[in-house]
Amino acid sequence: MQKVLSATEMREVDRLTTEKYGIPSIILMENAAHAAANVIKEKLGGSVVGKSFLILCGKGNNGGDGAALARILWLQGAEIFVYLFGKTEDTKGDARVNFEILENFDNESDYTDKNCLYINEIEDSDELVRIISEYEIPIIDAFFGTGLTRSIEIDLQKVIREIKKWKNRKESLSLISLDIPSGLNADLSDSIGDNIQADLTVTFTAPKLANVLPPASNYNGELFVANIGSPQELIDHSPSKTFLAEKEDAQNWLKQTKFSSDSYKNKRGHALLIAGSKEYTGAAVLAANSAMLSGVGLTTVATSESAQSAVASKVLEEVITRALPETENGTISEKAFSEIEKLTEKVDVVGIGCGLGNIGRSPRVSKGADDKNKNPSEENLNEKNAPLLTRGLLPRIIANRKTPIVIDADGLNALAPFDLEGSDELPLILTPHEGEFLRLLGTNDKEILKDRVKAVRDFAEKHKVILVLKGERALIAAPDGRVVINPTGNSGLGKAGNGDTLTGIITGFIAQAVQAKVDIFETVVAAVYIAGLAGDIAAAKYGKRTMLASDVRKCLNKAFRQLEK
Repeated sequence: MQKVLSATEMREVDRLTTEKYGIPSIILMENAAHAAANVIKEKLGGSVVGKSFLILCGKGNNGGDGAALARILWLQGAEIFVYLFGKTEDTKGDARVNFEILENFDNESDYTDKNCLYINEIEDSDELVRIISEYEIPIIDAFFGTGLTRSIEIDLQKVIREIKKWKNRKESLSLISLDIPSGLNADLSDSIGDNIQADLTVTFTAPKLANVLPPASNYNGELFVANIGSPQELIDHSPSKTFLAEKEDAQNWLKQTKFSSDSYKNKRGHALLIAGSKEYTGAAVLAANSAMLSGVGLTTVATSESAQSAVASKVLEEVITRALPETENGTISEKAFSEIEKLTEKVDVVGIGCGLGNIGRSPRVSKGADDKNKNPSEENLNEKNAPLLTRGLLPRIIANRKTPIVIDADGLNALAPFDLEGSDELPLILTPHEGEFLRLLGTNDKEILKDRVKAVRDFAEKHKVILVLKGERALIAAPDGRVVINPTGNSGLGKAGNGDTLTGIITGFIAQAVQAKVDIFETVVAAVYIAGLAGDIAAAKYGKRTMLASDVRKCLNKAFRQLEK
């Protein structure tokens, strides 16, 4: 996992790199420019000879990065046109050094030669807009870095809008941002005004929140995180508890749970899914089949009596089905508790909720909930006469659990508002989408989700659970406050059945982890990453418009093979 740093944390890493290790800040700027040049060169086929670039610089350190990059690309054979919005005399420190070096090179450039370097100071935004409109070469954005905290000034807004219009006429690699697309606040996932839409962003040392969390991350294009010389120790000791999941996390989990010569079904784990009802058999099938294909040794799906035959006819032949007592509506009844207790004695994990319907749900009131946020069924209730948490099927299963439990869909709704507590030994893993998460919180106030990272962190810490908040860039929160942003997956996953598929994959992974004695939180991170990767493979194969949840399951084997190469 890569740490995601705030702008303040990033500045502290830079400061300690210089003060503790004696690496001058101008060396870090030089390394950043070389790293960006290497990425650009690689994306352009290994050489920039004969290529031309327009580099737009601000007066701060981001502009200094652009000035250093201009020199390096020129020395590698490119034709460079630099426009500094301001004057060199107004720049400071390392940025000024690099602009002054550029001016020395500029004085010696022969403009009849293809390999020329041109730098111009410009203070008129209208003139810069005109210049941008006339260029047909790739633009490198070095206006602002991670220090921007408010919307850019009106004169530069015109420039940003012109770059947007220019970008709409281009294809492939036409707009490259250094560290972060100009106009974004590095610490926010939302846009704060006009900003650049990059094709490629090269950020330095560690990703920032706006690099990796949508909607801001959607403006980054392809993201590269470049090492510029700060010791890893400084990043590791940074107080940040936000991370970006990486391919290596999934690969490490696969190695830890690999098949050995003495592997057999009981050593691969047994997953139990309590899922499905008379009207929702498909959810049980999707979850059970996904669990079976996750690598687990055994999968059992327990469903209501009237649903068993339909579920049994559609699940993979290797999946075991069990019938449970049901209500008049065809949903699992509270009478099933004793049979579920027997089933859980022989499994490694329980996944519950997919397609269950309204099971054992008792209206409850969350402590401190505002009247306007209460459900209609709660209006005449108060904490004194609200039913006890031990009433109802699902709370009893949780209270008497012998394994980790994964809870999704109707299982989450049955527990809303949520006021149970997990444990390190037998963790609870909750997998809500945003609507279900609000119900768990006992509110309709969507403002809580403006800072999704804080919301999931606070919930996981308060209730000592592992929380997977689904949506664009799923978030995985741990009881100790860690939050991992998952980079895989796509909008094609926003269809019926994909939540059930993810529940099955997570449940199957945890069963294997219990047998292999692998950390459960790391297991959930790997499961979400691989499920998203399978979704990306499905999107490439079938297209986002037509891909189905069952296609994601079918692509699991390709995801495993891709990671195990």
